[in-house]
Amino acid sequence: MRKTQITIDVELDENHIPELITWNAQDGGIEKEETKATMISVWDDKKMEALRIDLWTKEMPVDQMKMFMHQILVSLGSTYQRATGEDDVAQWIEQIAEEFAVKSAIKM
Repeated sequence: MRKTQITIDVELDENHIPELITWNAQDGGIEKEETKATMISVWDDKKMEALRIDLWTKEMPVDQMKMFMHQILVSLGSTYQRATGEDDVAQWIEQIAEEFAVKSAIKM
């Protein structure tokens, strides 16, 4: 069996607010790449619920956070379609993403 690793390092200020987030992905050739935000979800099959870690630095601008959220919504539709084959629901999720883009003023 082959094993790989993805890591996220978070530097916190005195109030435990992220100041610097870096990530590493061995197979992707990524080492200490800075990012301003990350969202991680894992499935707990015992509790039947998603567990999340959402982090962003003080330096993450609101307009970029809106774009980040929009792109996550778009990718959820794509992931849902690949996982379930349900095109109609995937398209509905993409419509939600587009409505979000309009309501959050990142698209007209």
